[in-house]
Formats: sequence, C-alpha cells, structure tokens
Amino acid sequence: MPLTTTRRAGLVEQIIDQLRQSVTSGEWAVGTRIPNEPDLSEALGVGRNTLREAVRALAHAGILEVRQGDGTYVRATSEVSSALRRLCGSELREVLQVRRCLEVEGARLAAAARTNEDVTALRQLLRRRDELELGEDDAAFVAADAALHFAVVQASGNTVLTELYRGLTEVVTASVAATSETHEPREIRHGGLIDAIAARDVEGAGREAGGFLEELIEQLP
Repeated sequence: MPLTTTRRAGLVEQIIDQLRQSVTSGEWAVGTRIPNEPDLSEALGVGRNTLREAVRALAHAGILEVRQGDGTYVRATSEVSSALRRLCGSELREVLQVRRCLEVEGARLAAAARTNEDVTALRQLLRRRDELELGEDDAAFVAADAALHFAVVQASGNTVLTELYRGLTEVVTASVAATSETHEPREIRHGGLIDAIAARDVEGAGREAGGFLEELIEQLP
C-alpha cells in the first residue's frame, strides 16, 4: 500500500475516533444535528473529503444518519446501541423484558461486588432522581432515572454486562419516558434496591430490581 494511502487511512481513523468521542461523551446527544461540514472540517483541521469518509463510516455503523438537504444527526451512541435499537424496535414489552434480564443480574452482582464508593454514588443518584420526581422537568427525571439504573449495573463490576447495558442506553431511556406517560414510574421507589445492594443482600437486590419491571410488564395491554 502506498505511504500516502496509509497516512490518509490513518487520518480518517483519527477523525472517526474524534467524532465517536463527541457522541459517547454526550457532547452530541442522540437525535441532535452535528455541526455542518465546513465548520467541522475547520474545527478538526482536515479536508472535507477526509471528514466525509469518517462520517460515512459512522453512518454505516449506525451511529450517524446523513439526511440529504438537512444535515447529519446522531442516531446512536455505539454500534451495539444501534444494533439493539433495531432489534428492540419500539416494542415496549420486549424492551422491558430485556431490561429485566440485565438489571436483575446486574443488581445481584452489584450486591456482591459493590464498593463503598459505589454505594455513595448510588445514593447520590437516587437522591437526584427523587428530587426531580417532584418537578415538572420530565426529560431531566427520565435521564436521572436511567442514570441510576445504569449505575446499578456498573456497580456489578462486570465489564461485559456493563457495556451491553450501555448499548441499551437509548432504548432504556425511551422505555422510561414511555412508561412515565402511562404508568407513573415516579411513584416507584428505588430506595429498597439501593439498600439491598448496600447491605450485600444478593437475593433482595434481585427481587427489588425485577419487581417494578414485572409490574410494568403486567400492566401493559
């Protein structure tokens, strides 16, 4: 392979990594339009052709979506997330069933492996969620609720489970929003779950994690 081609390929990979970081860091949220091509090309210090190759690669991976005449939008935070979104679609029952599988095991593992720092972080996230349930900012409440569930799985210490659950971020958030509209998840308390994890009560944590999801599934038509 010619040296210039190798260098170009390496530059494209660097730009792909930079664009991906803007998505995974939350700088570019799912559903938002990224900066236009001239501005982004200038900000990254690369030519438009290099930028277009990077964007095409991320669009092929399902992370970005190019809409002709409108711009490029963030579709998912990762390839895993994109694939899971396609698999889960908009079927709320299936999403909740998958959440139950992952969150119950995540809670059980968290109860066995949690650190004192994990417990402190979980209680802070729980307090934030409970404060927001009293307000009218639905989006903030949904984000706080989803962040708490992710933190529980993360406290499991199982990196594979955590990354798999991370890939479900968008569908988990969407399911929280959907159930907020019809099933009043603000009335659901997660204090028992965090207490069970803090007490290293493996069985209790599993019951707490699965209980409210089973209730939501049973209430679906």
